[in-house]
Amino acid sequence: EKTGWKWLNPELQEPREVTDGCCCDLLSWVMARAQSGNVWITVMGNVNAIAVATLTDVSCIVLTENAALDADAASKAEMQGIPVYGCGANSYQTAVQVYKLLQ
Repeated sequence: EKTGWKWLNPELQEPREVTDGCCCDLLSWVMARAQSGNVWITVMGNVNAIAVATLTDVSCIVLTENAALDADAASKAEMQGIPVYGCGANSYQTAVQVYKLLQ
């Protein structure tokens, strides 16, 4: 609520707690570094991003710059219980917003 992000798959029951963040568009980098509880900030709205989010147990994905969540990814995110949000801000601005909220 504090972020103003649009929840792209609100059919999920509850958002998950966020403890930190990861800001990256390179899937292999995220797989190696993202941790459980992270909000993952990216423009990657495809099924591969959902797979990485599941492997790393991130709390949610935030698609920046109004990046689209494709239909296959939306379906996979619902199956895996991964909340996905969208916003118009760029990744830097979104990361700063997350940082401030976590302080």
